[in-house]
Amino acid sequence: MTTADRTGPVGAAGPSPLGRAWRRTVDAWRRLEAFHQAVFEARWGHARAREARTQQDTLRALLVLETLGVDNPVAYETLDLIPYMVADLHEWHRRMGREDFGAPGGCC
Repeated sequence: MTTADRTGPVGAAGPSPLGRAWRRTVDAWRRLEAFHQAVFEARWGHARAREARTQQDTLRALLVLETLGVDNPVAYETLDLIPYMVADLHEWHRRMGREDFGAPGGCC
């Protein structure tokens, strides 16, 4: 591919006015989208992260109870999640205030 193929025919005056207007519109939309995302994260980002941690902690607590043999009303749905929970168990029990968890060799 030659330079002429990438830039259009030789002697062309550049992008059309419609193309330049479209490019400016897309750039303005991207700036507006970035501004909106920044405002949203600044205002509600911490609350969203806190709520997500609360939901994750609740799910982990249900999975731990199920692992310990306590009946769980949603046992069938959470059975597939146990392998994923094991990976995060150490961080979770530290956040819940326990220095060690389970029998020796279980976690810590």
